[in-house]
Amino acid sequence: MARPRGLMELFKFACYVGIPISMMVVFANNPDNLEKIIRNRQYVVYPPEGPRPPSGDEMAEIVKKNRDAHKDKP
Repeated sequence: MARPRGLMELFKFACYVGIPISMMVVFANNPDNLEKIIRNRQYVVYPPEGPRPPSGDEMAEIVKKNRDAHKDKP
């Protein structure tokens, strides 16, 4: 009964070792393959740039306008 389990472990080990080695061989022999894959996939997609927040001087003006507007109200 130990035989099927041993075969499965051998298969898993072969996959864990064989797949990375085969991928290294594919990309080491032709670096253009790796470059094509990297260019076809964008891993980081930045959102479009939104409006800039107001500067310190602009914020001071906004606060001043808000204070003046609220002073008039009872």
